[in-house]
Amino acid sequence: MQDEMDALHANHTWTLVPKTSDMNLVSSKWIFKVKTQSDGTINKYKARLVARGFTQLPGLDYDETFSPVVKPGTIQLILSIGLSHGWLIRELDASNAFFHGDLHERVYLAQPPGFEDPAHPYHVCLFHKALYGLKQAPRAWYLKFSNYIQQMGFTRCPYDQSLFYRQQSSDVLLLLIYVDDILLTGSSPSQISAFITHLSSVFRMKDLGDVHYFLGLQITRTDTALTITQTRYLLSLLHKFGLAGAKPVATSIASGTSLFAINGTLLSDPMPFRQLVGSLQYLTLTRPNISYDVHHVCQYMHTPREPHLIVVK
Repeated sequence: MQDEMDALHANHTWTLVPKTSDMNLVSSKWIFKVKTQSDGTINKYKARLVARGFTQLPGLDYDETFSPVVKPGTIQLILSIGLSHGWLIRELDASNAFFHGDLHERVYLAQPPGFEDPAHPYHVCLFHKALYGLKQAPRAWYLKFSNYIQQMGFTRCPYDQSLFYRQQSSDVLLLLIYVDDILLTGSSPSQISAFITHLSSVFRMKDLGDVHYFLGLQITRTDTALTITQTRYLLSLLHKFGLAGAKPVATSIASGTSLFAINGTLLSDPMPFRQLVGSLQYLTLTRPNISYDVHHVCQYMHTPREPHLIVVK
């Protein structure tokens, strides 16, 4: 927690100002997480201060919130290009990524629990930089990062806003970003190293070396192939939804099966159904054999019923 607060202060995330009656005060909470390596071993214990974004008011302390999301097909494309040309494929992690995003709205936060300033205990925090949990935080970070690398000569791909490329003479660099996870490949190892060094001097970047675990994808590389699996993701999915001991079936839905005629009680809470279907959609990245089934049940996301949940399981 102290490390997190030190990082916030070093980044000049906020200044303390007197509280007034017309402020919409956003609250915050501490989130604790154990971060693991691709093999499941513990990497570090992480404490993160998160703003309760649901207390923000549209038009007052936030406006636009959309931030591009990388397409699964683009991940496959970049890995395929890097492999086919024999290029290095590096993985980067932006430490405290959202702290770099500049806020243009006036957002006020109550002082973090347990870290109130003894000299000004009743003051509040006026944000200059974004914080995890704020509705506009992902957008602010993406704009900050994308604007900077475009100044470095990169061009944003018009077909996937998460992909950037730079061509200088015969050398090419390709960069893919999803929030704080970055995939980098290119034809020149020296340019890749120089770019990582320069980027690390501006943003707090962690060079994770050759790609091995990216967005839940376990990636193993040999001289002639890349093997991509989602074993950890799949096992966590089974445990999360209580299906770890379920028996496997060869075919989940027979071709031609129609779910339109299914009647039954509407789910009182459709969120688990939607989470499960969304998770299965991401699983199709390495399991295209379930694509038909997943897209079939996606048609019932708006009004799922009990039998639909059974079919999904």
